[in-house]
Amino acid sequence: MSVGAGPRSEADFFRAPSNCCGNGRQRCCKHHAVGFDTRAHTIDIPEPPTEGAGPVSIDSNVAEVTAKAKVLLEALPYIQDFRGSTFVVKYGGSFMDDPDPTVRARVTYDIAFLSAVGINVVVVHGGGKAITRAMEESGLKANFVKGLRVTDEATIAIVKKTLDEIVNRDVCEALSAAKAKPKGLPGDTVLVCQKLETDEEGNAIDLGFVGEVTEVKVKLIKKEIADGFVPVISPVAEGYDGKPYNVNADVVAGRVASALRARRLFYMSDVPGLLSAPPDAATLISTLKISQVDDLRKTGVIDKGMRPKVASAVRALQEGVQRVHFIDGRLAHSLLLEIFTDKGIGTEIVHG
Repeated sequence: MSVGAGPRSEADFFRAPSNCCGNGRQRCCKHHAVGFDTRAHTIDIPEPPTEGAGPVSIDSNVAEVTAKAKVLLEALPYIQDFRGSTFVVKYGGSFMDDPDPTVRARVTYDIAFLSAVGINVVVVHGGGKAITRAMEESGLKANFVKGLRVTDEATIAIVKKTLDEIVNRDVCEALSAAKAKPKGLPGDTVLVCQKLETDEEGNAIDLGFVGEVTEVKVKLIKKEIADGFVPVISPVAEGYDGKPYNVNADVVAGRVASALRARRLFYMSDVPGLLSAPPDAATLISTLKISQVDDLRKTGVIDKGMRPKVASAVRALQEGVQRVHFIDGRLAHSLLLEIFTDKGIGTEIVHG
């Protein structure tokens, strides 16, 4: 377990890792080990001219353009490795409700970038805050039992309309603005569930129209991928009775990733990742093995808020997903930083 790495800033995307030899004469780190050229791709970005300075020289312009080219070359081995792979992204967190459109757009541009370089991205979005607002506007009070929303017949109608017609549409519009090709998929067209009857401790529970995903209609999702789209799935499933059910978006993301045999599964939230001493971001656990999860759960490091995510992550790994990542959706370009840098910026859970 690697503890204390801390989140990396956006500028770290443009630097070789701290353990890099710096001269390219040895395979000192992942930077060199994954590439065909063992020269270090360190980048010297020129400082902007100070106020009142003379005209920028041609050499300065060339240096700036060359620096940008080096960034692309640094990412090249990763792009070549991941091209054609499937990544599932659980799209959620406070950034979805940020009033600043620039903040809301950061993640969608990351997804558009991944799609543009040949990675098959599937998005599963949340929308709990939007549902609560819609219920309040309808005069209904949101009730929760052990963190799960009680969903009666009136509530499920609001849940489905909000997720399918508002949140899903907003995510698709944001992706379209980033020049991606999203395809909104109401969850109950690709997900089947049974009514949730027990909580995570095995105790009987009745939350109304709340379900547990039992089937993912893989062919429908793969068809959209084959047609060049980025599927965007809402967390609603069709029950055995033909009615819509509210399902946990974290669990949906894990089940979709498992069904698609995704290479990577990303959970975006409002924390840097798993912290050994929360809320101290300096105690970020950069890598965690499946065998270490139980101990962290018992000691409270994995709290109740993270348990559904971690449980879904472990199940996804056991069912064929190669790696699962927890990253901070509030950090600019966190997806790109996690994928295309040596140390990453979040927590990855791996086999072992």
